[in-house]
Amino acid sequence: MSKFKKKKKGLPAVSTASLPDIVFMLLFFFMVTTVMRESDLQIESPRLPSSTEVKKLERKSLVSTIYVGKAKDGKYGNSYNRIQLNDKIAEPSDIPAFIFLERDNVSEAEVPFMTTSIKADKESSYGTLADIREKLRDVNALKLSLSVNKGGAIDK
Repeated sequence: MSKFKKKKKGLPAVSTASLPDIVFMLLFFFMVTTVMRESDLQIESPRLPSSTEVKKLERKSLVSTIYVGKAKDGKYGNSYNRIQLNDKIAEPSDIPAFIFLERDNVSEAEVPFMTTSIKADKESSYGTLADIREKLRDVNALKLSLSVNKGGAIDK
C-alpha cells in the first residue's frame, strides 16, 4: 500500500456565474408580458350579448369602461341593473364625475378620441342603459361602444 492516496476525479462544480443573468431576464420577461388588472369587478362577470357586426377598438388606453350587471354583494340587491365605475358600485348620477375624472387623466389633445365602453349583462334592462346614455350625452361623451361577443343570433 502506498502512503499517498490518489484523488478521485469527480464531476466539476456547476458554474453559477450566469444565474443572475437568467433570473433578471425572466424577471424582465414577466414584467413586460404581464397585464395589470385595471379594476376589481364588484358585479358578476357580465354575460355579454352576441352580435354579427363587431369592430375592435383601436386605442384601449383612451377607453373608459362602465360595467352593468348583478352585484356580487347581496346588500345591493339581486337586480341586474347595478352600475360599476372603476372599483365601486355607483348610480347613473355619478357618471358625469367619472367621465370628467377620466378626461383629467389624458392630455387635452386626446380628449376628442376618448371612447366610453359599456359592458352590460344580457339581463340588464334597457332603461338602465338609456339612463347611462343620457348622462353621457349631458357631459358630451358621445363616442360610445357596447361590448359584445362575436356570434350570430343563433349560436351553434
